[in-house]
Amino acid sequence: MNSSNIVIDHLLRKYKADQKWTRMVIEQLSEEDISWSPTPESNSIANLVAHISGAARYWFDAAYFGAPLNEYRSIEFERGLQMSKDQVLEISKKSYDCIIGVLEMMKANPERLLEQPYLNYPPFDSAALNNQSTILEMLLHQFRHLPSHTGQIIYIAKMRKGNLIWD
Repeated sequence: MNSSNIVIDHLLRKYKADQKWTRMVIEQLSEEDISWSPTPESNSIANLVAHISGAARYWFDAAYFGAPLNEYRSIEFERGLQMSKDQVLEISKKSYDCIIGVLEMMKANPERLLEQPYLNYPPFDSAALNNQSTILEMLLHQFRHLPSHTGQIIYIAKMRKGNLIWD
């Protein structure tokens, strides 16, 4: 197995685990818990899931699956964001499925990791990534970024529920 496939397999395991943990946690919450935030300035689970979705759509779904570029970007940090538990579960699933889908495409063709899918888009520079960024750079950036939000979701859920069930 070459080093590209080793990296891809590791990323696939990590994103699948984060998807599972996020789903398990959200399923244990009430509708009220989804939109609750610890302080008026803090994000709720609804905000965090919208942000994960925005990142997945911005960096992967638009480039590889033709999705609209900014569907959830405008609401990611909206104070008092209201979403149902079912909406949050569906948005979370779609977000992780998108990233996992791109990784599976890369596993079949690891040379694509060096593609620059945003070269023909209007110029941008966001979070250390830009039009020249490769798929590998985007995946590694999100590998650092998104798990912190999974941790925030788990922490907020523990604040609301105390102990969570992990099975």
